Amino acid sequence: MPDLPRPALVVALPGTGSDADFARRAFGPACAALDLPFLAVEPDPRAVVDSCRAALDTAARSGPVLAAGISLGAAIAVEWARARTDSAFGVIAALPAWTGSDTAECPAAISAATTAAQLRADGLDAVVERMTGSSPAWLGAALSQSWAAQWPHLPDALDEAATYSWPAPETLAALHVPATIVTAVDDPVHPLPVAEQWAALIPRAELHRITLAELGADPAILGCRGLSRLAGRQATHR
Repeated sequence: MPDLPRPALVVALPGTGSDADFARRAFGPACAALDLPFLAVEPDPRAVVDSCRAALDTAARSGPVLAAGISLGAAIAVEWARARTDSAFGVIAALPAWTGSDTAECPAAISAATTAAQLRADGLDAVVERMTGSSPAWLGAALSQSWAAQWPHLPDALDEAATYSWPAPETLAALHVPATIVTAVDDPVHPLPVAEQWAALIPRAELHRITLAELGADPAILGCRGLSRLAGRQATHR
């Protein structure tokens, strides 16, 4: 029986203000279980989108890339795969936040812009203290780590995310590689209807639903669900 096609490399892109460590915890275990070469990207907070695109372009020199992203990283992965159909094996889009360039009502964009303004006004320590006091423990710990590492460029990174134009419906409809969308049904920053829209628009997409409690208990659920059909055989989430 012939071997099923497999990507040369899985490249994981974190979300806004996040880091390679969380992307690694989200997608690395499933890749290890499937013996897939894996790279988690550490975005440059001075040029988040460009640094992620550059990492994907570099990875593509090794062969077909499975682009996996969370939130903003999911959007970058989709747009890169649409533009580089010769190099894209597939896409895992976890927690998509919006569709289209009009982000006036996008919760993720509003949150990023608000946080950037607070950081400039009050400084890192005060904003981290407020964030950890109002966030689930797992999220507070992850962002405390990544925000400290990206300081003092963090406000600029958040402003870049706040003004980012998310993939238009036409872009999603023109993505012809296989895609898996993973959404947390109770996440107000990454609304379920957005993920459902992405899954409906992308021709070869399937949608997996999880909860924030499941994500917090083990971020590896993103890779397990995302790789369930894209790597030729299933990973097991424990």
